[in-house]
Amino acid sequence: MHATGAPVFYRHAYLSAYEHAPLTDVHSFAYFVVRDGDKAVAVTPAYLQTVADPLRRLHETYPEARDQRALLSHAWHCYDAHVPATARVLPRLLESMIRTASIFGARWCGFVNVQRGDALSRDLRASGLPARHLTDRWVTDLAGVESYEHYLARLSQRARANLRRNERRAREAGVTAEAVDVGHAALVEITALCDKTANRFDNNDFYRDSTFTAFVGALGDLVHVVEVRQHGRLVAAGVCLSDATRFHTWTCGIDYTVEGNYSPYGVLFAESVRLALRLGKPTLEDGRSNAAFKQRHGLSPRHLDAVLFPV
Repeated sequence: MHATGAPVFYRHAYLSAYEHAPLTDVHSFAYFVVRDGDKAVAVTPAYLQTVADPLRRLHETYPEARDQRALLSHAWHCYDAHVPATARVLPRLLESMIRTASIFGARWCGFVNVQRGDALSRDLRASGLPARHLTDRWVTDLAGVESYEHYLARLSQRARANLRRNERRAREAGVTAEAVDVGHAALVEITALCDKTANRFDNNDFYRDSTFTAFVGALGDLVHVVEVRQHGRLVAAGVCLSDATRFHTWTCGIDYTVEGNYSPYGVLFAESVRLALRLGKPTLEDGRSNAAFKQRHGLSPRHLDAVLFPV
């Protein structure tokens, strides 16, 4: 997967951490490996789930699959499904997935968070499998961007002024932002803030106290944590991931009851962009949701589909 440029969600450390500390209820794990002789040409993880949709998007898109077992690739905490060499391996892969789903007693099988128009999407459609839109993820190209000021220069005058004003007000309110490695991050505090934020948007159980802490802690140098504090109190936190070419602002928590006329989310976003530039990553992946803010600040949507079929 490393050789094919797959995103961080397919790194061994990520998959191992998810198996030992799954962030959703997983009944069984399956890892499909397609080989050409002795050479692995495709690898796909899949997860047998009943409550398969902590964001509730899949059940809105496929109401007929609600509360039924499904073998899905990848997990919900990955927003970029990836299968290398799809045209060559997809028929054999689908056959194996369907057979395994049947053995597991699943009623449904398929892929979630497939980027519309990419190779996997095209080959699934060519196989006669219809796709239904789930949500969007947000991305911007940082190639050639030399500094945060250079990044700001690409934005509209209003967006640029808003970010600068927000950081000035945050400084006046005693706010600091710092990137720390996972070994020094306040993971228990961060988990509580992420959980509180998810609950605010009715995404209950997207984070689980000890499980989330164990999962993030197991990722090692794949993780970069951004902590935003006001007089020592955590008001925003971002758990970010990186691979060879991308910096992922994977998840965050925000305290919306701060003192002062500033946005903790805006401070966190600005520090995340700076960190991506310091690490030299040409692509910023800014996750799902909060479309209005992201579009205003130079990010573009990538449409994500689900492709499910009955077993």
